[in-house]
Amino acid sequence: MPVLTRLIPSPLVVDIRPGALDDLAGVLADERISQSGRLAVAVSNGSGARLRERLAPSLPGATWYEVGGGTIDDAVRLASDIKADRYDAVVGLGGGKIIDCAKFAAARVGLPLVAVATNLAHDGLCSPVATLDNDAGRGSYGVPNPIAVVIDLNVIREAPVRFVRSGIGDAISNISAVADWELANRVNGEKIDGLAAAMARQAGESVLRHPGGVGDDGFLQVLAEALVLTGIAMSVSGDSRPSSGACHEINHAFDLLYPKRAAAHGEQCGIGAAFAMYLRGAHEEAAYMAGVLRRHGLPVLPEEIGFSVDEFVRAVEFAPETRPGRYTILEHLDLKTNQIKDTYADYVKAIGS
Repeated sequence: MPVLTRLIPSPLVVDIRPGALDDLAGVLADERISQSGRLAVAVSNGSGARLRERLAPSLPGATWYEVGGGTIDDAVRLASDIKADRYDAVVGLGGGKIIDCAKFAAARVGLPLVAVATNLAHDGLCSPVATLDNDAGRGSYGVPNPIAVVIDLNVIREAPVRFVRSGIGDAISNISAVADWELANRVNGEKIDGLAAAMARQAGESVLRHPGGVGDDGFLQVLAEALVLTGIAMSVSGDSRPSSGACHEINHAFDLLYPKRAAAHGEQCGIGAAFAMYLRGAHEEAAYMAGVLRRHGLPVLPEEIGFSVDEFVRAVEFAPETRPGRYTILEHLDLKTNQIKDTYADYVKAIGS
């Protein structure tokens, strides 16, 4: 009988633990990613600059590049600078903007990317997508998966706690996103990649059900693993479907309608996920999800991030326009303004205070 196998795009190395950053050079050498130590390291001029002082002695062959922001111009400029020399790999050391710039630059010059995350704000650190600001607002660019992901939990604890909370909201929103994917399959026959859906769902459930909090190493380990698994799930499916449904449409609507007032990505996704769960009739699950978000210090109502009920209703109504062609509970119900208002009032009652 023929043996059928499947190749899964995933990092060669995933190193998540306290003190992981101290062994970065050794890990890259042992895994033959960079035995010479010739690395192009992209950092911010904030936390990245501080880590540079700490890491530079252990990476004598590295060249350090400061990245000004998270725009397509920043990423193209970084690629141009890196191309002028010969390196084994590009290292993105920092938060989401730095890692996304490094992803894009590495893809542009044909080098592997090592993602070294200094916070857990969202699931993009291991995804095959670079999200960058451009003249039209914000764009998503397909890139290869990182060849390695290194997350030092000691560094994560030093980041503002709001970043960890944002990552919690993003991870938990997987549960709603997969439910939307299953809805699209039932109604439209959209194909589901069962492995990608399972990975994304279990990543979300592991965070949702974990009894720990943002100050616990055990919980941070699970959250970091969940965000990495979500990125791999997106690689398996070939798009963001496993982690992006109505929850992210509502998030994008906030970003587009109120760009100067938008909250953190994961905060908005958490609110969107809990509300989307309620919309699909999963009222107990929505209340439980809202309770977990509250326990971790995350908002569950738009008023808690500075938006009025009318502004939230407008965002929900506009949300389907942010991802044309994606079918979620929002497209399925096609609610009008007054229906969204009425449903939101019921949602507030259901999740309690």
